[in-house]
Amino acid sequence: MAKGFDPSELMNQARKMKDQMAKVEDSLKERVVEADAGGGLVQVFVNGGTEVVGIKIKPEAVDPDDFSMLEDLIMVAVNAGIEKANAMHKAEMDKITGGMSGLF
Repeated sequence: MAKGFDPSELMNQARKMKDQMAKVEDSLKERVVEADAGGGLVQVFVNGGTEVVGIKIKPEAVDPDDFSMLEDLIMVAVNAGIEKANAMHKAEMDKITGGMSGLF
């Protein structure tokens, strides 16, 4: 006789997946990606929790007569860092969910 649908087994699997995802979330906070702008004039470091954990600005990026350029470089680098961190997060979650991380 074929085994029928077992809702408790489905719940167990969902619980395991949730636990795995929580562990990955924690480990991602320890992993850092780097992004830059202006050929490396501004570097930004973002963890897998999409928190900016560091910024480095080379002295030649600072023009006292043009702060808006520096602001733009920082914005570009931060956005690139967040994008990289999000991609890393998605890739790790896809390993657990089989590519369905957007559903969770």
